[in-house]
Amino acid sequence: MSLLAPRSGRRAEQVTVARPDDERWMAAALDEARAAQSAGEVPVGAVIVRDGAILSRAGNRTIRDQDPTAHAEAIAIRTAAAELGSWRLEECTLYVTLEPCAMCAGAIVLSRVARVVFGAWDEKAGMAGSVADLLRHPRLNHRPQVLAGVSASASSEMLTKFFRTRRASGPQVVDTSSSTA
Repeated sequence: MSLLAPRSGRRAEQVTVARPDDERWMAAALDEARAAQSAGEVPVGAVIVRDGAILSRAGNRTIRDQDPTAHAEAIAIRTAAAELGSWRLEECTLYVTLEPCAMCAGAIVLSRVARVVFGAWDEKAGMAGSVADLLRHPRLNHRPQVLAGVSASASSEMLTKFFRTRRASGPQVVDTSSSTA
C-alpha cells in the first residue's frame, strides 16, 4: 500500500476539533464559491483566516484566467502571503468548500498553513483522505490539522447542482476578455 493511501482504503481519521467560528468562516468561503459559480466557474471558494480576521478570499478562476492553477485555495494562499509579506502562513486557517486536490494540498503544506477546514469530500481528486492524504503524509515536514465536513451539505449541493446543470445544457463559454483579478 502506498504511503499516500488512507489506511485500509478508508478516509483518514479526522481528529481536529471544530472551533466556534468554523461555520462563520465557511459561510464566507461559500460566498466565494457562489461568486465563482456566477462567473461560470466550478463553485469552489476559499478564505484564509488569522487572528479572527480574513486575510484573503478567492473563488476558482481557472476558466476566466485560462490558468489550470487558478484554484480558490492557490489564489487565497498567494494573496495571504502577499498580505503578510511572508510565504509562511503559520497560525492561519484555510477554509475551503471542497477537499483540496493534489496541487492545492502541496501548496498548503509548502505554505505551512496550520489548519485546513473543508466542506465536501472529493471522491475523484481529494488529497485530504478521499483518494489519498497528502496533507498528513508522515514523511512531509509539515502536516496541518484537518477538519472535514463543515457545511458539507451546502458545499456538496452547490457542486452537484452546478454539474447537473452543466451536463444538461452542454459546454459553457465564458468571455475572458474583460476579466479582472
